Amino acid sequence: MATDPNSKRKNLTREQKRKALDEATKPKEAKSNTTKIKQPKEEKEKVSKEERPKKARRRILPIWLRIIIVLLLSALALVLGLMVGYGVLGDGKPTDALNWETWQHIWDIVTKTE
Repeated sequence: MATDPNSKRKNLTREQKRKALDEATKPKEAKSNTTKIKQPKEEKEKVSKEERPKKARRRILPIWLRIIIVLLLSALALVLGLMVGYGVLGDGKPTDALNWETWQHIWDIVTKTE
């Protein structure tokens, strides 16, 4: 944590260090006796945008609907991948990849129950 290098006291508590750091980094307030300096138009717009309350964002698709869409698209990609892998790469009929008997046969081969 940064502290004032000119400080002679070395045994400061954390709270004292935080206060010193906050005071050192706090922007200096302009004196009220000085004449007002005209701000450029861009700075006035920035200040006015910061002062405005933020508008609530209305989403086109709610988050729950986005999750459902992602899950459906993932399931579709899985089914298409199975069909392409079994039909094109495996030289079988693509619709056979969706049959229960095909997966039962694969499971029997993996577990060697036949």
